[in-house]
Amino acid sequence: MPVGTDSMVTHVVAALALVIMASWTLGAAARKLRQPPVVGQLLAGVALGPSLLGLAPDGVYDTLFPAQVKPVLTALAQVALTLFLFAVGYELDLRQLRRHGAVTSVSLSGFAIPMVLGAGLVTVLPGSFRAVNGGRPIDATFTLYMAVALSITAVPVLAGIIRDQGLAGSRPATIAMAAAGVIDALSWPVLAVCLSGGEDGSVRGWLARMALLASYVLVMVCVVRRALVWWRDRPGALMTDPVPVATALALASAWATSALGLHVIFGALLAGVIMPRRRDGTPDDQVLRPLQQTGGLLLPVFFTISGMSVELSGLRASDLLLLLVLCLTAVAGKVAAGTLSARGSARLPWRDSLLIGVLLNTRGLTELVVLDVGLRAGVIGPRLYALLVIMALFTTASTGPLIGPLYRPAATSPSPPKVTVTARRSPAPGPAPAGGPPRTPGRRRGHRGR
Repeated sequence: MPVGTDSMVTHVVAALALVIMASWTLGAAARKLRQPPVVGQLLAGVALGPSLLGLAPDGVYDTLFPAQVKPVLTALAQVALTLFLFAVGYELDLRQLRRHGAVTSVSLSGFAIPMVLGAGLVTVLPGSFRAVNGGRPIDATFTLYMAVALSITAVPVLAGIIRDQGLAGSRPATIAMAAAGVIDALSWPVLAVCLSGGEDGSVRGWLARMALLASYVLVMVCVVRRALVWWRDRPGALMTDPVPVATALALASAWATSALGLHVIFGALLAGVIMPRRRDGTPDDQVLRPLQQTGGLLLPVFFTISGMSVELSGLRASDLLLLLVLCLTAVAGKVAAGTLSARGSARLPWRDSLLIGVLLNTRGLTELVVLDVGLRAGVIGPRLYALLVIMALFTTASTGPLIGPLYRPAATSPSPPKVTVTARRSPAPGPAPAGGPPRTPGRRRGHRGR
């Protein structure tokens, strides 16, 4: 049944209110349980989706979320994601590679080893993946996609966990955060390569798409960035507010990569990376804070839309075994890679090395973005999408409980005991002899001691 414009606006406003309140409530509940808010926000989407709310009688789900409203909510979610990922790219600092020698080893291991395990898992179990993925081809694109899906670490969620757990400033947390940024910086180009093939999947189509993408990156780095630097440094500028420029840059770059056949997130990240920083290399708060706040305000819509795409009723009993294998492979790859590389390169204690591996196992938001891209591109189907979302929830939710036994804050040095000095009464000094200094009790006692 078609919905008029006024009715559409009414439904969208009501759906937004319901989505934001549900995600905020369950996100706050997750934080009370010492979990990242993304866990509760994703569960809110599952609860508002066909898996739970869809089971209510009398068409409650279709009344609250008509089919015509979902594209509008999806568009809002993509805009929020574009602004948020622009801020992620703008905040990305690869100078940590030079500051911490262990970051290079930890990041490369934390990226390569899970990728190898993910690709190997597809190679060993092609029939299981074909069955759970609706008969889609198990080709090189799917294998590379699964490798990337298991190699992701969520930088924004990891930062929240480190802050909430009191790890900020510790060496394991610093190395893990820097390595997670490098891992994401490596994952996005690989994902772009994975999804850049033509519609027919031919080598010619893939090469043409990659040539266009390389040309676009070159223009952004060599032309757009220089124009932005000139705009920032020009004397007597009339437009001093950088936020509209940054917002337009993020949205235009997202549109460009979408026109090239890639997801909007690639353009948003690239725009954030080329956005000029301050002269000391730090992000400008006038740009970063408004975009983070704007994107973060509507980002729960993305989590909810992602959760609503999870159809638990479509899972089968045989899928649970594959889910277990996925979770074990994901956890083992990240924890082992982070632990062994930190121990070998930085000679950290085993406890700190294991803590780095556990922190790198956080997937959260970034994993959901990768899964959303794969679902919309048709690389994965609804059943495998649901399994991978559950895997992302499990690995993210398990990070907090595992930190407790591993992290022991350094004990503060006890303050020295207070020493009470009791003054000894002594007779008043007598008059000074002629030609000599005045006598004091100290000088007299010192003379007696000698």
